Amino acid sequence: MLRVLQVLGGLNRGGAETMVMNLYRALNHRNIQFDFIIHSNTQNDYRDEIENLGGQIYVFDSFKGYNFINYRKQWSDFLNNHQEYKVVHSHVRSYASVFFPIVKEHNLKTIVHSHSTSNGTGLKSIVKRCLQYPLRYQADYLFACSQIAGEWLYGEEATKGKNYFILNNAINTRKYKIDMATRLRVREQLGIKNNFVFGHVGRLHEAKNHMFLLELFKSIIKQKPESKLVIVGDGELREEIENKIVALELQKDVIMTGSRSDVPELLMAFDAFLFPSKWEGLPVTVVEAQAAELPCFVSDTVTKEVGISDLVHYLPIDKGAACWCDAIMKSDLNKHDVQKEIIEAGFDVQETAQWLTDFYMRIANE
Repeated sequence: MLRVLQVLGGLNRGGAETMVMNLYRALNHRNIQFDFIIHSNTQNDYRDEIENLGGQIYVFDSFKGYNFINYRKQWSDFLNNHQEYKVVHSHVRSYASVFFPIVKEHNLKTIVHSHSTSNGTGLKSIVKRCLQYPLRYQADYLFACSQIAGEWLYGEEATKGKNYFILNNAINTRKYKIDMATRLRVREQLGIKNNFVFGHVGRLHEAKNHMFLLELFKSIIKQKPESKLVIVGDGELREEIENKIVALELQKDVIMTGSRSDVPELLMAFDAFLFPSKWEGLPVTVVEAQAAELPCFVSDTVTKEVGISDLVHYLPIDKGAACWCDAIMKSDLNKHDVQKEIIEAGFDVQETAQWLTDFYMRIANE
């Protein structure tokens, strides 16, 4: 059995973690197993599932810059004591450049994976950009969830190389096939039985643009008073978002569920999907929303590769909430099945998991 070391920030229900878990569930665990190095012991949404599937989880100290020497030593000591690994697949960017030289000294194959198109703003983003620049030269293989995410992290020239691959954020489409009994049950549980429900799934993070989302919903409810907004996810901006809900007097119309493990069932309960992100790599939640037959209204900053079907409507993020509201009110809000298109576009997790298994096996034996 080949054991592959996946490197993540934590195990919360975020984009990269969700993508890795979708693949992990689809693997043949007699042939391949994932183990995990994480850098936060407070983000453990997937811990029980990983351990039940046979994976090991190792918690490292977060890289802070001042602990450069100790952080590298932690990697060196770990690899000296765990010689069962041949492949390290890193989903963290900037500080991967700190541990990749250690990994290479131990003759392991290295993969770095781009899941985004921005480091945010401020001094921290500049530091991250400097740290992640060497990755295009350090890693044996460069992965990205979309072409724009690849070019952002590695540069356009590097994406022309033979060691560059786009790995789609694939899903198990069958899990999102609408079941009317489930839809009715979830809507009743949430108290939205007789409402038109707009949904959003994502971390409560600057990138997801929740303030715009709430301004948009405030405009929507003026034209469609029976509407409700359900926000699924958790994160550092929760209090700020809750305060904004109060300021806009939307307490009765916005439901915040927190982090949930039943996203497929929640998507079945929605009628439309709102996703006004400032930046993304390739958001798996928009693929999931299409699998659940939802009309999706997505900012034009999001890669066009996620527009798998005609359910996706791109709207200009710089035109304001009123522009979005008008476009949504004029759009077709009816659902229809696009699972065939999703599979044909290469977003079926079984096919992707098989490709990745073959890839790991090949490079481990080179």
